[in-house]
Amino acid sequence: MNTEVFKNIKTPSYVIDESQLIHNLSILKKVENATGCHILLAQKAFSGYALYPLIGQYISGTTASGLYEARLGREEMNKENHVYAPAYKQEDMDELVKICDHIIFNSVSQLVKYKDKCIDAGVSIGIRINPEVSTQKEHAIYDPCAAGSRLGVTLAALEKGLMEDEHLLDGVDGLHFHTLCEQNSDDLKITLDGVCQKFGKYMHNCKWINMGGGHHITRDDYDVELLIDCIKYVQDTYKVDIYLEPGEAVALNAGYLVTEVLDKVDNGIETLILDASAACHMPDVLEMPYTPPLYGAKIVSQDEQEKNSDRKYVYRLSSYTCLAGDVIGDYAFEHEINIGDRLIFMDMAIYSMVKNNTFNGMPLPDIWIRHADRTMQQLTSFNYTDFKERLGSRE
Repeated sequence: MNTEVFKNIKTPSYVIDESQLIHNLSILKKVENATGCHILLAQKAFSGYALYPLIGQYISGTTASGLYEARLGREEMNKENHVYAPAYKQEDMDELVKICDHIIFNSVSQLVKYKDKCIDAGVSIGIRINPEVSTQKEHAIYDPCAAGSRLGVTLAALEKGLMEDEHLLDGVDGLHFHTLCEQNSDDLKITLDGVCQKFGKYMHNCKWINMGGGHHITRDDYDVELLIDCIKYVQDTYKVDIYLEPGEAVALNAGYLVTEVLDKVDNGIETLILDASAACHMPDVLEMPYTPPLYGAKIVSQDEQEKNSDRKYVYRLSSYTCLAGDVIGDYAFEHEINIGDRLIFMDMAIYSMVKNNTFNGMPLPDIWIRHADRTMQQLTSFNYTDFKERLGSRE
């Protein structure tokens, strides 16, 4: 990777990589072409709307987790526009029925409350199901099939609702399930087997099935052919349209966070103090947790650190916030890192920009695009006013 283009931008800055975005989108387009399915950008992972015109050339539209994302998808891509949320406010629903093509409900009670309003507005409606098939092995926080999950209607809850109202599913066009997080198509196959076993009798009456997100379709080791087989099986068996809602797969590896070393501290562990923060600028590092890839460096595990305590050029990367645990990870370099050096975190297009915050009054990073021709374009910058005005106004 040519890092020269990053030398003259202010730090910290996010940089969206247009070439990698096109690479990912081309793979997703091939899946659409091979199956006739509809792939939607899950905006909760990536909402860089300056790229929506480009994204809209490859996939079918957007999906939202609430009103603001739904508005963004309608305004900036204006293709298919779907929304799912665990619950809706009445005032939000009044607007959603005007701007969304599909609205998906999380519970029987929400379906009953808003079904007639959606049908009257000509919106296609669905209900999210919980197949109770857990495939999430590493990160329990992202497992919507865990015991007691509030996400989706179990078979027992759906059948209870039908006992109370046999017309409950009248006007319902589709079923939605979302059980994956950064997973391969073998886990989709496991989930799909459970979905068909439990809900197959209802799927025969559907117009569409939405397989949700969490599909890492553009990852190098992803089994795209198995995904295609899964899609075609459901299409052929139930005569339905298929929707997929990847977020990460759209912008996987398509962004960077450029940061500068402000200081070096050695209190038993040599630590680089950066002007970027895990807590503020890449919250998933602490929430998931995980250690992000860093250009020109190798992630060092705690075991490796202990076994090679005398190795050179191993640093802990942290921030200048006051949070003691604002630590990004330990990395090994091939040379000494000094104050003023720039470091480039990779795979920073997904979740980082949509989740960032101004804890400690930390400035938000600027946002840039590195175009396919390697030219740089600044999309936006932030300042003190952005920090202050989100906290209140005297007017």
